[in-house]
Amino acid sequence: MRKVISLFLLAALTFSAALPLGAAGKVPRKAPEFVIQGTDGGEKLLSSYKGKTVLLALMFTTCPHCQNISTILSKIAPDYTAKGVQILGATFDASAPRDYQKFNAAFVKGFPCGFSTQPNVLQFLGLTPDEPFFVPVLVFIDKTGMIRSQYIGDEKFLSNPDVNIRAELDKMLKPAQPK
Repeated sequence: MRKVISLFLLAALTFSAALPLGAAGKVPRKAPEFVIQGTDGGEKLLSSYKGKTVLLALMFTTCPHCQNISTILSKIAPDYTAKGVQILGATFDASAPRDYQKFNAAFVKGFPCGFSTQPNVLQFLGLTPDEPFFVPVLVFIDKTGMIRSQYIGDEKFLSNPDVNIRAELDKMLKPAQPK
């Protein structure tokens, strides 16, 4: 009986590990509206970047992985701005409204980074408040406003972020092949 239960649990864990990020987290999907507070003293709507390829980084100000991603994105941004790519950042930990400017001064160069709230970020990602997640989260949005891919902080994609982010952006910038 223990073997049957163990096999059942192993199968359940294997199946759940292969599930996409939340039911609404399936890609591609239309990007819902998202507001980033504090950028340039106001707020920015994600929809205002329609017509550009967007990489949205969702981060915590206190997370060393997020700080590292911001530094990497700061190096990538100048190489892709002329290609029609807009990198955006939003911090969303509890101290983000207070600390995002210090975070930006230390880690962000060449792209706007403001703050949001955890409920807004979870809603954008299609997650419920009780679903676990890791930061940073990178969301790649095409020119038409469709989320083409998203990567959560513990995924292999982020084990070599500079190379993988550039490859994902290059893939999105390739002209569509005629069918």
